[in-house]
Amino acid sequence: MKVVILGCGRVGSTIASSLAREGHDVTIIDQNPDSFRRLATDFSGKKLVGNGIDEDTLRRADVEHADAFVAVTNGDNRNIMSVQIAKVRFNVPKVIARIYDPIRAAAYAGLGIETVCTTCVGAGLIRDKILGREFSGLEEYARLGIGIEQVNPEARNE
Repeated sequence: MKVVILGCGRVGSTIASSLAREGHDVTIIDQNPDSFRRLATDFSGKKLVGNGIDEDTLRRADVEHADAFVAVTNGDNRNIMSVQIAKVRFNVPKVIARIYDPIRAAAYAGLGIETVCTTCVGAGLIRDKILGREFSGLEEYARLGIGIEQVNPEARNE
């Protein structure tokens, strides 16, 4: 499988290293060349310095031939924009955006963009661990964000 990953932070580098180790064709993009030091020493994929919302950068990553595009930068807006470009402009069949804000994650998921809200997943895992429950599935954790829009708007940015 050919996978393009935007963001070489802790999550992106872990995904990239794992997929490459399994024999997949991986390209990882980051604006900061120092970020690539997070990759495993045996990383066999391609490293590309660039902006993931720039179409020329995405072309250099060969995104038009990708089976999947994953955006895991620290910016929700950049992640959403990049997966939209990959999906609409380059017809990548599987696009996934990591989103921190549960409200945004639910809204984009409602628009057909596959999202993983790490805030909800983390909260769900911790809740289940506290309560001694078996871990639930991703869909259950995604529902934890439902109703959050009723939270005090000033508190949402904390």
